[in-house]
Amino acid sequence: MRIPIAREGYPFILISLVCVLAVWIAGLPWLEVLFVPVSFFVIAFFRDPERVIPAGNDSIVSPADGRIIKIERLKEGKFRLENALKISIFMNVFNVHVNRAPASGKVVDIIYNKGRFFSANLDKASLENEQNALILEDAAGKVFAFNQIAGLIARRIVCHAKVGMNLAKGERFGMIRFGSRVDVFLPASCRVAVNAGDKVQAGSSILGYWENSHAG
Repeated sequence: MRIPIAREGYPFILISLVCVLAVWIAGLPWLEVLFVPVSFFVIAFFRDPERVIPAGNDSIVSPADGRIIKIERLKEGKFRLENALKISIFMNVFNVHVNRAPASGKVVDIIYNKGRFFSANLDKASLENEQNALILEDAAGKVFAFNQIAGLIARRIVCHAKVGMNLAKGERFGMIRFGSRVDVFLPASCRVAVNAGDKVQAGSSILGYWENSHAG
């Protein structure tokens, strides 16, 4: 059976457990009060539960757990979408942080920008924070993108996807450690299925539907 913990968390979990063991052996109960809750937090942060992925190719799912903080339509040449629908998802430190592909497609480009670490729920985070964007193209030629953005506490973006790789809808491709944000860029013709303030889960919550889809 698969352990529902992201492998990126193994070193952090091991270190936290070693600390708990060390203070227990040293007979320092006042330190145990500190390290035991920290260990539980670290284990919870790196949890990676299985998700039920909606069937079919009509829907677009959330790439992250969290809360929808903004939905807007804009001009976006950076990610090969002249007219885009942008959906921003904010992840706090208590959310599952494993990221999943919102739709199936081939990775045609990855754009990494080293930046700053403003709070991820601010608008300027999309422009100035450290970020890693994946641009995908599906079998029908539709282009879409999703951008992992580091936050105030997050200092490490993890992305296992490579250019040329095919990702399935809901497939894990990386994570952001300790609070962050993911922006999704879709063709402006897509139909939105969420509202600002909604809570979503990676891989299972539907953000919207492709143009001409009869679902939803």
